[in-house]
Amino acid sequence: MTIDEIRDNFALLDDWDDRYRYVIELGRTLAPMPEDEHSAANKVQGCASQVWLSRHVDGDGATPVLNYLGDSDAHIVRGLIAILLTLYSGRTPQEIMSIDAPAVFDELGFRDHLTPQRSNGLRSMVERIRTDAREALAAAS
Repeated sequence: MTIDEIRDNFALLDDWDDRYRYVIELGRTLAPMPEDEHSAANKVQGCASQVWLSRHVDGDGATPVLNYLGDSDAHIVRGLIAILLTLYSGRTPQEIMSIDAPAVFDELGFRDHLTPQRSNGLRSMVERIRTDAREALAAAS
C-alpha cells in the first residue's frame, strides 16, 4: 500500500467512524513483530499506549535503507503506525528527513480527530524515526 492509496481511500470515506475503522484495518496489515523485539530498547517513550518500533538497516554503508516493524497494544495506534511505516520504512535517511509526516496526518484530517495524548504519541514516533535517520547518516559519514 502506498500513501497515495491511503489518501484516496480516506477521500472516499466521509464519516470519521468509517475512517477510524479503515485505520484499524490498516493496523491489521502490519507485519507481525517478533516477541523479542517488544523490548525496552524498541519501546517508544511519550506514547500513552505501548508502542514499539524496531529498526533494521539494510544496504551498504554509504546508502543505508531503514526498514521498520511496529506494534502497539491499541488498535487505532497500530493503524497510525501502519501509515507511518508506509511513509518511512524502506527509505534512505535522506528521504526520511525530507518527509513531513505531521503534514500528511494533518492533510488526512487527524489534527482535529486525535486526542492530545495520541497526537503526542504520534510526534514521539516521528521523532524516533527521524533520530534513527540522523544516526544512520552520521554512521555513513
